[in-house]
Amino acid sequence: MFPIISSAIYGVRAIPVSIETDISAGLPQFTIVGLPDASVRESRDRIRSAIKNSGLHFPRGRVTVNLAPAHLRKQGALYDLPIALSILIQSGELKLNTIEQSVLLGELGLHGEVRSVQGVLPTAVMANMLAKYLLFVPIDNAKEAAIISNIKVFGVETFKQLLAHLNGDSLLEPSLPEQQIEQQHEMCFSQIFGQSFAKRGLEIAAAGGHNVLLQGPPGTGKTLLARTFPSILPALSYEEAIEVASIASIANIPNKNNFLSFNRPFRSPHHSSSAVSLIGGGSWPAPGEVSLAHRGVLFLDELPEFQRHVLENLRQPLEDGIVTVARSAGAFTFPARFQLIATRNPCACGFMNDPKRVCVCSAREIDNYQKRLSGPLLDRIDMVIDVPNVKPKEMSESLQGETSKQILVRIICARKIQEERFCKTTIKLNNEMQSSDIKSFANISKKAKTLLDEAFSHGMISARGYFRIQKVARTIADLAQSQTVEENHLSEALQFRLSKKE
Repeated sequence: MFPIISSAIYGVRAIPVSIETDISAGLPQFTIVGLPDASVRESRDRIRSAIKNSGLHFPRGRVTVNLAPAHLRKQGALYDLPIALSILIQSGELKLNTIEQSVLLGELGLHGEVRSVQGVLPTAVMANMLAKYLLFVPIDNAKEAAIISNIKVFGVETFKQLLAHLNGDSLLEPSLPEQQIEQQHEMCFSQIFGQSFAKRGLEIAAAGGHNVLLQGPPGTGKTLLARTFPSILPALSYEEAIEVASIASIANIPNKNNFLSFNRPFRSPHHSSSAVSLIGGGSWPAPGEVSLAHRGVLFLDELPEFQRHVLENLRQPLEDGIVTVARSAGAFTFPARFQLIATRNPCACGFMNDPKRVCVCSAREIDNYQKRLSGPLLDRIDMVIDVPNVKPKEMSESLQGETSKQILVRIICARKIQEERFCKTTIKLNNEMQSSDIKSFANISKKAKTLLDEAFSHGMISARGYFRIQKVARTIADLAQSQTVEENHLSEALQFRLSKKE
């Protein structure tokens, strides 16, 4: 008998699990081995009841089910369906010859109904890589799995329905994915009055994938700018969309419409979030907000209100684009290539240095408020954009600026330039360059280099800032379609770095 194939989720990957069954004489006993967790061990009662209530006989004697590889922990109820099928085949209740081409997963109810599980899309990707052309999943997960076009996906409602299909009595129809829709956004930059400097900064950030801190008094539009930012981000590629959807599937956050979305994720966790919810983890590590924002935006509103030790966990993903969580079960690596968009007020009341409002904070309160963000964390943010109060004349509808679609055209053009530049590397955007890559790809003119060296020698920027400014300047040059980073490009990049008064 061929083993039945299912899967185990390890990090963001699905790993094949072979299910083998042995039935021998002896007192009735049902044992599952292969490092199962409590939810897998509990499946014994669900499987026994589902088989009996489906009109079949559960074998008498010693039933031993092995989940291989034995060193990999198995968790969740997704093994119910393949284990039940493996038992019936081994006991002689079913005669199947094509099961070796299949992958199965699903939770069984006591009466044989098949319930949805998480991690279906990564399993479909795994099945495609293993050349397993048939995938049987719960009916509620079928459209999600059908995104992978090279395999046939069958949605199963009940265990009896699966058996009828496998016996050839009543064949199931393959599931089809929903029609993919174009990227749509409700918000547009033309709806934001004034703030031309901030809009320019966000355009640069979107073109190069740079991290941004928006700072200014309350009510100036920081949050509105951040929430409108996704409208100027290019749509995901097909490969990126699969990657993003796989992470959401593992986290049990499938797309509500069950189709492949090309919108970049936008995650906005509350400031009371814990380190585990933000970074990922748990006894069996699951992706956190930084991974759910992969290839998209992580928006942290009122950044100083987050706990300082929670924010310090952002250092590794901001630098490396990944999160590594080490547990006794092993080290799990989650992708976290996101853009950080954060906001903050200048002080607790928000009106420090405001020409029209009086700040009521003492010098000590201002100092304590600003110390909530560490220097190393701020140094990893590429651009700091000041968002001042809007002038009365800028509130006129006749002074509306460019639309998001107009800005997006320039951003797409700049990203195509970067794609051509990095075509022989794994880099996608300027922000992903390392210091060695900057020397190869930045192409900075002598005058621009002199200006940068002067800023560094006067202590205006740190060593990390020295390289990050070059990345931003490279993006500004790409928006201007210039092959060389000129002095004016670097000068503009410095404006967005020196806002934090290093």
